[in-house]
Amino acid sequence: MSFATSMRRPALASAAALMALAAFAIPAREAGAQTLDQALAQAYVNNPTLNSQRAGTRAVDESVPQALSGYRPTLFATASAGVESARSKASGVSTSGTLWPRQFALTATQTIFNGLITANTTQSAESQVRGSRETLRNTEQSVLLSGATAYMNVIQAIALLDLQNQNLAALQQELRATRDRFNVGEVTRTDVAQAEARVADAQYGVSQAVANLSSAKAVYRQVIGVEPGRLMSPGSVIEAMLPRNLGQVVTAGLDHHPAVKASQFAVDAAMFQVKVAEGALAPNLNLQGQLFQAYDTSNAVDSARGAEVTLNLSVPIYQGGVEYANIRQAKELLTQARIEVDVNRDTIRAQAVQYWGALEASKAQIEAAQSAVAANTLALEGVREEWRVGQRTTTDVLNAQRDLTNSRSALVTAQRDRVVAAYSLVSIIGKLDAISLRLKVNVYNPTVHYNQVRDSWAGVRTPDGK
Repeated sequence: MSFATSMRRPALASAAALMALAAFAIPAREAGAQTLDQALAQAYVNNPTLNSQRAGTRAVDESVPQALSGYRPTLFATASAGVESARSKASGVSTSGTLWPRQFALTATQTIFNGLITANTTQSAESQVRGSRETLRNTEQSVLLSGATAYMNVIQAIALLDLQNQNLAALQQELRATRDRFNVGEVTRTDVAQAEARVADAQYGVSQAVANLSSAKAVYRQVIGVEPGRLMSPGSVIEAMLPRNLGQVVTAGLDHHPAVKASQFAVDAAMFQVKVAEGALAPNLNLQGQLFQAYDTSNAVDSARGAEVTLNLSVPIYQGGVEYANIRQAKELLTQARIEVDVNRDTIRAQAVQYWGALEASKAQIEAAQSAVAANTLALEGVREEWRVGQRTTTDVLNAQRDLTNSRSALVTAQRDRVVAAYSLVSIIGKLDAISLRLKVNVYNPTVHYNQVRDSWAGVRTPDGK
């Protein structure tokens, strides 16, 4: 059920109720009207929080080639030059001289075994990459939910401002009628004062509604990236994406919510980090080759060159205890990561119950508010007629006007709450993303950058040329 459709029901009983919500019902065919999907598409492209997380995900991708570098050889070139002055005396003969020693070397080292540190570091990095993708997906959901909320807040603020303006106009009319009756002696000065007080309250209500609309527009600009134009009422298509009952929502959330999945990948990464820390206790075996060229190293040697290949084995016996502390620390971090999974699951379960209740409550509130609007509209018309013939007081008319404005405002708020609750539930089940919503955008694919850098051996430029 769309905003426009649900608002027409009370309007059948009163045209005034429809006018109060006219700001919601901008036809889709009207030029310049922006839909919620269009606003979410702009947020998907423009939102700085989402773009920042994309950059962070690309940075995490680089942890894999960093880990893979442990399988590759290292190559170093070294050079040294200096001056050496020597004086010696042997058998009564003194000699002296100055040497200019110079040496150049090229050293290559290949690790053969390091306690599987490289393998486990790579596995940990892969898990971190998968986790960062889920974190990105969670950020995308948060931004799109914020976008939907900001969109609905602007629509709500526009409608409430329109209602306050209508209320002010109606009360000003009541004040004029009360003054006219006071001038002919039909009512007292007290009646006029009561009407004046209600007009002053309505003027404050309009000012507050204007401030609320400005605030809602500012948040919209922050989240969506552009100023809000004419916004079109959203339909209830989003509710078709929801499971039929709360139990299915909870199950889907626990299985598919990106925050839960990200924490599960964090457990995998922490588990491999324990193995990395334990690798520090294992022997290390590497192969090293060196080419060197030396000049003027002694009075007897003008130059020398050579090559050597060595197989080096080192067995750690005791390193001050740091390796044991690192292992214990890694195990505690693994425990923490496992607990975080339970924390996220509990959070998702609680939010599922909360948002499902909010959705059901908003539906009931809409029905109640629609009935209240229709009834209060008829009541106001009747009280006004009775007031004109002296059967009702000015206070009765003012109270009836207030009740109608409150019921209209409650209807607007309930409509807004229904849409926001529905989008919140879609985020709980992990489907509030550009693909599931079929937004007309170029969907960001994090695997593209990962594939570009994973097997890179050299180069300082990022794939986008920076």
